[in-house]
Amino acid sequence: MAQPKEIFVRLDRCMGCHSCELACAVEHSQSKSLYSAISEKPTPQSRVYVEWVPPDNRLPVLCRHCEDAPCMHACICGAISRTEEGVVMTNADKCIGCWTCVMVCPYGVIGRHLQEHKAYRCDRCPDLEIPACVNSCPTKALVYRTVDEFSKDVRRVASREMLSGEGG
Repeated sequence: MAQPKEIFVRLDRCMGCHSCELACAVEHSQSKSLYSAISEKPTPQSRVYVEWVPPDNRLPVLCRHCEDAPCMHACICGAISRTEEGVVMTNADKCIGCWTCVMVCPYGVIGRHLQEHKAYRCDRCPDLEIPACVNSCPTKALVYRTVDEFSKDVRRVASREMLSGEGG
């Protein structure tokens, strides 16, 4: 079985522009259009959060689709399941808005849609080849690769830095 792709964050590249948040909200809107999404009800919600980390860093945070997902075990109505690709999904039709999943998420990335009274999370944009947040990132701080591909890229960069004397 092929290794599933994950969304990785290159911490050194995020400049905190929030393009990923905007692209995510638009992708999860009814219209898929920025101009129309602004006035939609319910309001489209982003599933990625750009957080400020002192002293002057930004960090995009999103669902890690945990292997042993606490949210999935805690869901009292069976609304949370895992796809064959390993993506943890919330079925909005089954969600009763009890927020138990929100309380147990170790990353704090499960959102609460208050207008619909439903929980939501990153679904890796199943209708797109590359998730909207990754595709919109101007600095390529978000990367959509398999673990092996990403690790290989990181080792390659580290090797180059060591050879050029930049690594320490």
